[in-house]
Amino acid sequence: MHTATYSRIVRASGIYDLLVTAPFATPWTFAVVHGHLSAINTALGGAPLPAFAPVHVLFGCLMGTVVLLWSILRIGDPQPRFGRYDGIGRFGFSLWMAWTLAQTGMPMLWLFIVPELAWGIVQWLPVRDVAKVRHVPAARHA
Repeated sequence: MHTATYSRIVRASGIYDLLVTAPFATPWTFAVVHGHLSAINTALGGAPLPAFAPVHVLFGCLMGTVVLLWSILRIGDPQPRFGRYDGIGRFGFSLWMAWTLAQTGMPMLWLFIVPELAWGIVQWLPVRDVAKVRHVPAARHA
C-alpha cells in the first residue's frame, strides 16, 4: 500500500484507540466502563467482572492515560514508524488478552482481541513510498 493510505490507517487506529480507551483514563469513567463491561461479559455467558480495588483502578487509569496520549500523537502525526510501533504494541496487548482469556474464559475479551489483532496486522502490511519508486520503462520486444 502507499504511504498516504498507510498514514490514514495509522490515524484511524489512533481515533479508534481514543474512542475505546478514553473511558479508562479517569477513575470516574473507569467505574462506568467497568460496569458496562461486566454487563456485556454476563450477556455473553460469562461471569460478572470482579470488583476493582483502588490500586487496580490506578493501573487501569495509568494504562488509559498512556494509550490516550499515544492515540493523540498518532492522530496528529500519523508517521509510518508510529504505525509499526503501534502494531507491535497491539500484538503484545493481544497476547496478554489471550492469556487472560485462557485463564478466565471471559467472552467479552474477544471484543478487544479481534480488533487489536486486526489493527496490528494491517499496520504490519508492506508499505511502498511512492516518492521513492522510480518509473522503469518496459523492455522493448523485437
